[in-house]
Amino acid sequence: MLKNILPRGRSRSLTRTHKVAIAGVGTLGAAAVALTAVPASGQTSTTSEAAPTAKVAYSTKQIQDVHAGVTGQLAGASQKVAAIEAKKEAAAKKATAEKKAAAEKAASKREAKENTSRSAQRTEVKKAAPKSYPDNLDGWIREARAIMKKHDIPGSYEGIHRNIMRESSGNPMAINDWDINAINGIPSKGLLQVIPPTFKAYHVAGTSKNIYDPVANIVAACNYAADKYGTMDNVDSAY
Repeated sequence: MLKNILPRGRSRSLTRTHKVAIAGVGTLGAAAVALTAVPASGQTSTTSEAAPTAKVAYSTKQIQDVHAGVTGQLAGASQKVAAIEAKKEAAAKKATAEKKAAAEKAASKREAKENTSRSAQRTEVKKAAPKSYPDNLDGWIREARAIMKKHDIPGSYEGIHRNIMRESSGNPMAINDWDINAINGIPSKGLLQVIPPTFKAYHVAGTSKNIYDPVANIVAACNYAADKYGTMDNVDSAY
């Protein structure tokens, strides 16, 4: 390689200049080799020893303790959630039960109020609606006795019926035109043959003012008999 750098035609013997150049190149190469052998830290060492490897000890005790702790916390949290849910459910059931009880109580009150109202209405209707009687002798006597009872006028059904049959045979339009009353111009009239002045004097309020009205005639005649004889039951003949 060195021979190639020598110029042709010249002696192959190394001149001083050539020797210096070659020596420089060799020095540079050695230096380069030396540099590559220097560690990056800048320290040189003829020998290198590997650092001893430290042994690592592994243990699962701490991990197990952590796992147990977390599991316990989760279990405790679950119990708290369950307790809260149970309280909520119990509160909801209680509220529902109270609401139902309140509704039943209100319904019971409404029903009692409605029943009382209906009862009162029935009573009013019963009071307002007059009792009806058949339009015959039996009905006339019974209706007359109901009125007489309100006015404290005595007289039994039998006593009234007996005197009616003797006086008019049950004919409300009967009139006597032959006795002394008729001769005097005031003939007896109706079921119990009452003269007009007597009927007017003993007429009972609430009854008809028509002397031929069977109920009005009975009540006025019984009122007169009670005043004169104590009761119609004591009358056995013309009065």
